[in-house]
Amino acid sequence: MSKELREPRVLVVYQSQTGNTKKVAKAIYDSIPEPKEIKSLKQANSLDGYSLIFLGFPIHGSGPNKEAKSYLEKNTKGKQISLFITHAAPVDAPEIPESLQKFRDAAGEADIIDLFHCRGQLDKIIKLVMKFMPDPKIREWARSDNSEGQPDKESLEKAALFASRIIEKERTLNPHMRIAT
Repeated sequence: MSKELREPRVLVVYQSQTGNTKKVAKAIYDSIPEPKEIKSLKQANSLDGYSLIFLGFPIHGSGPNKEAKSYLEKNTKGKQISLFITHAAPVDAPEIPESLQKFRDAAGEADIIDLFHCRGQLDKIIKLVMKFMPDPKIREWARSDNSEGQPDKESLEKAALFASRIIEKERTLNPHMRIAT
């Protein structure tokens, strides 16, 4: 077997402060056949040499935080990527589409194959801070938060299925991709 075939061709990169996005990254990684690699955002200095990249981030405020936005803008140009995003809001919350669009916009020069998003558990300290924010909508949202235990087993299974669909789609569209079956 040549060295080229042994090199990682699929990369999973994630940014996670509370562990939510890391759990989803692991579920995605586990569903991808070899050759593959997983790295935190700080470890992933370059996206070169990968056929397909899964990038995961939490929503901070109403979109990517400064580090995530900068990373997407600087590193994804011309790359084939699939995004996965975690947030504490219900998946059907009306503000979620606008927040997700901010990630797409930051990676605007990439070939975005698809985007997956799911709920993550709201950090207890952030929740406490939100309860004292001047915006009454944010205070109420923090008081009514029921994200404990997220991402749950079902969300992680959906993340794995998302990754499997992307891999299969890429195999069909790009038969030259060196991803084992």
